[in-house]
Amino acid sequence: MSKNRETKVIRIGGASGYWGDSQDAPRQLVMHGDVDYLVFDYLAEVTMSILVRAKEKSPDLGYARDFVDLVMKPLIHDIKSKGIRVVVNAGGVNVPACAAALQKVADEAGVSLKIGTVEGDNLLDQLDELQENGINEMFSGAPLPEKVISANAYLGAFPIAAALNAGADVVITGRCVDSAVTLGPLIHEFGWREDDFDKLASGTLAGHIIECGAQATGGNFTDWRDTVDGWDNMGYPIAVCRNDGNFAITKPADTGGIVSRLSVGEQILYEIGDPAAYIMPDVVCDFTEVQLKETQADWLEVSGVKGLPPTPTYKVSATYRDGYRATASTIITGFEAVEKGQAYSDALIKRTRRLFAERNFGDYRGVATHIVGADTLWGDNATSQALATREVTARIDVRHDEKAALELFSKETTGVGLSMTTGRCSAGAAGRPKVTPVVAMFSFLVDKEKVSAKVCINGAEISYNSPTVKIDSKKNLTALVPESVVPVQIENAISIPLIKLAVARSGDKGNNANIGVMARKSEYLDYIRASITEDSVANWFSHTLQGDVTRFEVPGMQALNFLMTDCLDGGATSSLHLDNMGKTYAQQILAMPVLIPEGLI
Repeated sequence: MSKNRETKVIRIGGASGYWGDSQDAPRQLVMHGDVDYLVFDYLAEVTMSILVRAKEKSPDLGYARDFVDLVMKPLIHDIKSKGIRVVVNAGGVNVPACAAALQKVADEAGVSLKIGTVEGDNLLDQLDELQENGINEMFSGAPLPEKVISANAYLGAFPIAAALNAGADVVITGRCVDSAVTLGPLIHEFGWREDDFDKLASGTLAGHIIECGAQATGGNFTDWRDTVDGWDNMGYPIAVCRNDGNFAITKPADTGGIVSRLSVGEQILYEIGDPAAYIMPDVVCDFTEVQLKETQADWLEVSGVKGLPPTPTYKVSATYRDGYRATASTIITGFEAVEKGQAYSDALIKRTRRLFAERNFGDYRGVATHIVGADTLWGDNATSQALATREVTARIDVRHDEKAALELFSKETTGVGLSMTTGRCSAGAAGRPKVTPVVAMFSFLVDKEKVSAKVCINGAEISYNSPTVKIDSKKNLTALVPESVVPVQIENAISIPLIKLAVARSGDKGNNANIGVMARKSEYLDYIRASITEDSVANWFSHTLQGDVTRFEVPGMQALNFLMTDCLDGGATSSLHLDNMGKTYAQQILAMPVLIPEGLI
C-alpha cells in the first residue's frame, strides 16, 4: 500500500436525501464544503413508482431531472474547476436518458466530462426466467403479481468504483443501495478489496449517515430547539473518511444545524432492522459496537464498525399496477368539530357505497378516515384536549379497482356541500379530488449470479467483473441476542415521558417500520429498557400494528432498536394510513411513560 493511501483523507458531501431535496445543498457543499466528492440519493421506493409512470409517458423520461436541471446545469463550471467528482443514482429507470441529458448540458457549457454509467439493475426482461424457480415477496411470501411494470435490483458499490477507476467525472446509476454512492468512491480511493469487510461496513455506515442529507446535521431532530435558529441555512453533512475505515462527520462552517452524538446517532438507527446484521450487497454490517465521540464543535468521530461476508442474493424492488386511489379533505370548525368530521366522513362513504352498488362497481378496497387535529395518528393514546378541539381536517383516503368508481366518489365529495355538515370550508386548492393509479411495491430476493452490472464511460462499455467472495449466509443472519434484563429496583418511583431520557427516529422498510431509541446518558438505559419493552411498544401502537415487535440492543451507542412488522397498511405507495412511512412513530414512542427513581434527572 502506498504511503499516500495511508495518509489520504477523502471528504464526501451528502447533497440529497430524496428527489426534491433543497437545491441549496449541492451549492453549499460545492462552494463551502471543500469536498472531493458530491453524492446524491434520489431513489426512495415511492420515487421509483413515479419514475416508472414518467417513462411510460415518454421514453426520454424516467430519471430525476432535478439533478441535471437544478444541480449540474448551474454548478457544472464550479464542479469541474474544483475537481469535484459526482456520484448519483438519478438514473432511476432510464440511466441512458439521464446521461444524455447531462451530456447536452456539458456540451452547451463547453465543459468536457467523462460520464460513467452503471446499469444492469433492471430485471424486468428476466422475470419470466426468474419466475421458473418461483418468486415470492420477501416479507409476506405472496406470489409475484401479474401486472409487473418494473423490477430493479439493489446493486452495490463496486461497479461505481470501476467507473471511477476508468476516470469518470460523474457516475450515474439506476437502482443501487443508498450508501453505495459513498462506498464506491472509498473503494476507488483506498483500493479496498471485496473481503475488506470491516472497511466496507464502515464506508457503508458513512454512506448511511449522509444519504439523508441534513437528517444527520440536526434536521428532523428530536431536540429541535437546538437547531431551529439555523433552519433557514441548514448545513449539509460531510463524511471525512480515512483508509482504516474510521471517519468523522461534520458540515460546512457557519451553517445551521448541529453535528453531535445524538443527531448522528438518530440517523445511524434510522430505517435499519437488526443492527448486528444490516444487509447490503457488498457486506453485512454490524453496528452494535459503534463508538461516537464528539472531539470539537460539529465534528463527530465514528469508529467500531464491523463487517461480515455478504449474502448470496440481491434485493429486488418491483412495482405493479394495483387499482386506484383518491383523497378528499375538508376543514370543519366550530362546536363538536371532531364528531361532525367523523359523521361527515361516515355518511359520504355510506352514500357512495350505495351508489356503487346501484352501478355494479363493487365495494371499496380500502377506506381510511383521519380527523387531523384530534390526535388521529395516536389511536387510543389521543388526549382529551385533542378530542375536544374546535377545528379539524376531515381527510378520507379510498382505494378501488375501478377508476370510474373513484371518479364518482370525487364528484360526490363536492356534491354534498349543501347537504351535510356545517362549519365546513376548503382544505386546499379548489376542485375535486384527483384519482390516481396505484403503483404498488413488491420486494423479492434473486441470486447474485443472475444479475450482471454493466459499466460504461461516455456510452462505451468497459470490462467489469462482479466481486466474488466466500459466502457464509447463515453466519450473517444471526441477530444480536438481547441481554438478560435484570429487574430494576426503584424506590420512590416517578413516571416521566421517554423524551426526557432519550431521542428517537423512525422510518419505513416496505410494510415494516423501525424506531431507534438512543439514551441521552448511559445511566438512563436500564430504566428505558425496563419500561420500553416489546410488549409495551406493541400495546402503544396497537392502532396500527398488525404484526410483531422485536427489540434489538445497540450497546456501543447506548441504544435500542425496535422493528415493527406489518404496521403500514402495505407500505408507502399503497397505504391508506395518514403516516404511510412510519415517520411519526418516533414522536409517539417518546411519549411513552418510563419509571425512574426520583432524582435521577
